[in-house]
Amino acid sequence: QVQLVESGGGLVQAGGSLRLSCVASGRTSSIFHTGWFRQAPGKEREFVTAIRWSGGSTTYALSVKGRFTISRDNAKNTVYLQMNSLKPEDTAVYYCAARRAYSGSYFSYEYDYWGQGTQVTVSS
Repeated sequence: QVQLVESGGGLVQAGGSLRLSCVASGRTSSIFHTGWFRQAPGKEREFVTAIRWSGGSTTYALSVKGRFTISRDNAKNTVYLQMNSLKPEDTAVYYCAARRAYSGSYFSYEYDYWGQGTQVTVSS
């Protein structure tokens, strides 16, 4: 089993920045990818970004590309999401997720472990 704990959410004005953290514990050697998803009220959970633990390759949703950056610290079993130029439409609960499979995925149902989520609210 793998446990994921997110932190770093909060309230920020449009144009501001936040950095989210996701700390993994347990059988972390079984994880190949870690991603961030978000879910706004009344909407489906959507892919934001993901990173491969080995090699560090990344993918981004078009809506955040150029504004958000995912990174990882293997020694700390931590993945970060740096969010810049935030917009009100970025308001959502942000979830960290981990995937055991070798290949990456944009689909939430293909991730095996989830954190509890952290609220990000961007005011206009």
